[in-house]
Amino acid sequence: MSITSRRTFLKASAAAAAIASVAPGPLSATPLALPIGLQLYSVRDLLPKDFEGTLHKLAALGYTEVEAAGYYNRTAKEFRYAMKEAGLRCTSTHHSLADLTAHLDEFIEYGHHLGLSYIVCPWASRPGNNGALTLDDWRWVAGELNRIGEKVKAAGMVFGYHNHTREFANVKNITIYDELLRLTDPNFVVFEMDCGWVFAAGYNPIQYLKKSPERFPLLHVKDMARNAKGEFDSTVLGQGTMDYAPILRAATGLKHYYIEQEEFTIDPMEALRMDADYMRKLNL
Repeated sequence: MSITSRRTFLKASAAAAAIASVAPGPLSATPLALPIGLQLYSVRDLLPKDFEGTLHKLAALGYTEVEAAGYYNRTAKEFRYAMKEAGLRCTSTHHSLADLTAHLDEFIEYGHHLGLSYIVCPWASRPGNNGALTLDDWRWVAGELNRIGEKVKAAGMVFGYHNHTREFANVKNITIYDELLRLTDPNFVVFEMDCGWVFAAGYNPIQYLKKSPERFPLLHVKDMARNAKGEFDSTVLGQGTMDYAPILRAATGLKHYYIEQEEFTIDPMEALRMDADYMRKLNL
């Protein structure tokens, strides 16, 4: 999701943590031999209007796994029940670093009862720094990721970090993303590569996947196309600039992937149907 909207969205949904448990739903395979997953931010405008109905529609399109981006003021019991009734399994969730720092125990407890495998941080900030993070700030972030990751691992889940484009800034001849990979402990922190934002930043996802595939058990699958302003927007898979066959071949450590489409020029459900079809037909 976009940087500003994700930060606002996560902050608004952070207070919803509670307790429950979830049973996995049926899994459908793609050529990857993995279930088709969706980052629920893709349907952020639909879920508040019809939470249960939207989940059922996603399942009918062939999605079987989802990654949460907020719990929509539902307890874990309510969230779990809605997922189970729709035939979906929530395997991962997103929480900003600020929210994780303030509510980590609550999120871990919620995740336990929801049956999560992963807790992922999609946005990092440092207290007292309201602007762009400096190199020292990012190194502080790496330390925080290690600290949180150790606690999440002790609770039986895996902690990850999700990128946007800002992690590919070059400061003093150091690429921030490379520094995060270097400074985070592989025992405590994995990475969820958003391939679309890597591409938009001018980098090749394959470069990182081939170098250390074990660091990337999670991917966001997102196609990118330039808009009238020359900026990148996400679009229906196969209609943008991304070629996912070589990317996914390089992702030999992949455990889960989540389609994420942030902008729509057609009906969102029709677009998400096309996204799922793309993954089913992808020739690896």
